[in-house]
Amino acid sequence: MSERAVELERATGEQLADVEALLVGNDLPAADVREGPGEFFVAFDDGEAVGIGGLEVAGDVALLRSVVVREAARGQGYGTAVCDALEREARNRGVDALYLLTTTAAGFFADRGYDRVDRDTAPAALRDTAEFADLCPASATCMRKHL
Repeated sequence: MSERAVELERATGEQLADVEALLVGNDLPAADVREGPGEFFVAFDDGEAVGIGGLEVAGDVALLRSVVVREAARGQGYGTAVCDALEREARNRGVDALYLLTTTAAGFFADRGYDRVDRDTAPAALRDTAEFADLCPASATCMRKHL
């Protein structure tokens, strides 16, 4: 758990454009932000947007999508706080296990209790997502955390 705390708000309207810009600016997939089955959230601390992240829920499993902290807020514990909030949101929706794909942050997620797993062992409902099938490279590390 982080010493920081954030509140999540489902991204809508203009916020979705901001989500897309943050993703593109951090070399992350943004093609399905508006049309995809997942939801993106904006994380706020004291009214200020500090980061974003997404969830794509499929029954009792979910895909953690693209956690990004704004440049000005980095190094202050917000990455952990955003993940804490997204994990709470997933638990509240009945998710037992979170999966993710990463090309740059495997160490960060390992420190949070995520284990590396073979991409082919992820549930079919997640393997069939655009994130798994098209948007993330085959070289991305697949990780799982039981909630």
